[in-house]
Amino acid sequence: MSLNGKMALVNLLLLAIYLPLATSSEPPFSCDSSNPQSKSFPFCRISLPINQRVQDLVSRLTIDEKISQLVNTAPGIPRLGIPAYQWWSEALHGVADAGFGIEFNGRIKSATSFPQIILTASSFDNRLWYRIGAVIGSEARAVYNEGQASGMTFWAPNINIFRDPRWGRGQETPGEDPLVAGKYAVSYVRGIQGDSFEGGLLKDGHLQASAACKHFTAYDLDRWKNVDRYSFDARVSKQDLADSYQPPFKSCIEEGKASGIMCAYNRVNDIPNCADYNLLTQTARTQWGFYGYITSDCDAVSIILDNHKYARAPEDAVADVLKAGMDVNCGSYLKNYTKSALLQKKITEHDIDRALHNLFAVRMRLGLFNGNPKNHMYGNIGPNQVCTKEHQDLALIAARDGIVLLKNSARLLPLHKKTSSLAVIGPNADDAHSLLGNYNGPPCKSVSVFKALQSYVRSTVFHQGCNAANCTSAAINDAVNIAKRADYVVLVMGLDQSQEREDHDREDLSLPGQQESLIAAVAKAAKKPVVLILLCGGPVDVTFAKYDPKIGSILWGGYPGEAGGFALAQIIFGDHNPGGRLPMTWYPKDFIKVPMTDMRMRPDRSSGYPGRTYRFYTGRKVFRFGYGLSYSTYKYNFGRVSQKTVYLNHLSAVEATESVTGIRYLSVSEMGAESCEKAKYTATVGVENAGEMDGKHPVLLFVKPEKLRDGKPMKQLVGFESISLKAGGRGEVGFTVSPCEHFSRANKEGLMVIEEGSYSLVVGDEEYPIDIVV
Repeated sequence: MSLNGKMALVNLLLLAIYLPLATSSEPPFSCDSSNPQSKSFPFCRISLPINQRVQDLVSRLTIDEKISQLVNTAPGIPRLGIPAYQWWSEALHGVADAGFGIEFNGRIKSATSFPQIILTASSFDNRLWYRIGAVIGSEARAVYNEGQASGMTFWAPNINIFRDPRWGRGQETPGEDPLVAGKYAVSYVRGIQGDSFEGGLLKDGHLQASAACKHFTAYDLDRWKNVDRYSFDARVSKQDLADSYQPPFKSCIEEGKASGIMCAYNRVNDIPNCADYNLLTQTARTQWGFYGYITSDCDAVSIILDNHKYARAPEDAVADVLKAGMDVNCGSYLKNYTKSALLQKKITEHDIDRALHNLFAVRMRLGLFNGNPKNHMYGNIGPNQVCTKEHQDLALIAARDGIVLLKNSARLLPLHKKTSSLAVIGPNADDAHSLLGNYNGPPCKSVSVFKALQSYVRSTVFHQGCNAANCTSAAINDAVNIAKRADYVVLVMGLDQSQEREDHDREDLSLPGQQESLIAAVAKAAKKPVVLILLCGGPVDVTFAKYDPKIGSILWGGYPGEAGGFALAQIIFGDHNPGGRLPMTWYPKDFIKVPMTDMRMRPDRSSGYPGRTYRFYTGRKVFRFGYGLSYSTYKYNFGRVSQKTVYLNHLSAVEATESVTGIRYLSVSEMGAESCEKAKYTATVGVENAGEMDGKHPVLLFVKPEKLRDGKPMKQLVGFESISLKAGGRGEVGFTVSPCEHFSRANKEGLMVIEEGSYSLVVGDEEYPIDIVV
């Protein structure tokens, strides 16, 4: 949510005027029981349904008061005892001060900083994701209860598909797979909002904190060459929307029950997302049953006029978004132009009231109109429940479980704990802040990789190697001399936020500057093969390192958060067995020939377009989706599979349709939910840890068709589950296979269909044949 300079200045002024954050330990709230006036307001009566309370409140507002509430920095309404509210807070991987709603200026000075999301996703452990969300939600409530927050609506998670490896914000996402992104969204949202892992606990609507899934939709370009996110028109087929871009948001709403959505800057097929009635109202609210508020990205209303040229006047832009279903504007555009839009009859007061109903309903669900929150649900959460040992231990677990071992020739790792000397070289090696990624708050504590390694080997020396991550200058000779004298060498290289971030996409997929030369020189000079740690969100082409025998091991650490230094050290010295697996394809550096603006997922043989993500990409890979080594070897076998042939024709009265190529298929929507439920079956996978170390291992189950046809994924993920096994131990993982979900694909009209034919369930090198009869 970056703002241009003008926007930032306006918001800061508004903040100073309307929103002084509490310096006391009392949180802001409405309906103070000590105020006799509160008893006369029906909107303060907890016994009434929220819908009635909201109707009463909105009916009491003047038109100017109503308009004032349509922006993220909403002023108070003193005559009704309503305090100011800030809609913009951030909690991507920990409570952050990146928005205006949170301040670490009181008793609470920091919050638990978990790994950046791309690394958390590498664990393929949705229970871990839920636990992280629950910690973030409780720490957010603690900050509010302490009076250091002016809002409890957090604009996270980012669940856009990591479609292009150059995207600077890919680090914020759960990766390239729609199923993984959707399951991450569900787990995180349930955790932060106070729901159970299975869902359904929020039947009364109460929220611990509010999560908003973003950026809706097909948003995955920030600034590439002469194209920016503020003016980009994403040309997306109905087919790709249906089975790639939209599924994570559908899961977030239908299963996660998110209370917020953020509409994105870009256009999709000519229409700005925040002005798209079909997207916001017909799809999200009507089809998916969304119950919550919709915010614009910051300045996303003004750019409808200024950048997209979609509206002719400011009042038209206001009308476009309010009639589309957007509720609150991050910025000041609605504050400035809603009144004139109303006077010009481009909107009605009903359009404003509709938005206010959604906004105040969320604030009431958060308990902010129930009197002092300390006396109600979540009121006992305080500073002593922030940065607890349990929370910091979870940050360490998340980092360890996510880190991916990409290479380990001759079993170089783990290093012996009696290693006599260690050289740690690289611009990221002694920079604890670089471990955090973006949208981070102040961590509880943070230790660099160098200092964490130093705790294992007393004789550890550090050399920066490069001037910075961009490595425009490198002290190669000095680094080589240090490497020659050490028993082992650890190189800590990669990217940082100067190389990939919001509003800054990458131009290439190579390591920056002279990093590759530095790595090669140090590896050549070292006594033994070196360990290479890559800290980065997006992938880099390290083919040179993959095949260099003097580079014995490669670890991808993402941005591993406050505990990342210790996590990497524990893996290097064998106190943890790595098990992370890549949630995105690592493409070769010549992939940059593909325009970032090309939104197609599927390949086009006629033009040589290779497609995107593991489901469709036909080109060479540096590392594939789901790749990850361990200090153990895991073996699989298919145990019980309840069906080998699925007769969908016996489950539904719908007749199959035959395509022009003679392939019979069924429409998923015509089959109906009941038939799809009956079609589900179970598959059990046996797993053996054939190594000498205990380990936690994510098991990934795919489905692939026997014959590839136009538009069909080469393979796609059915499910994933982590299992912990002792050395030599065996276990089983069960999966529920849903043909309607896992064997279907979108046709060119965007309808999900299941084709008759032969498929295989795939786990590792094991395959199990399945026939679909329609």
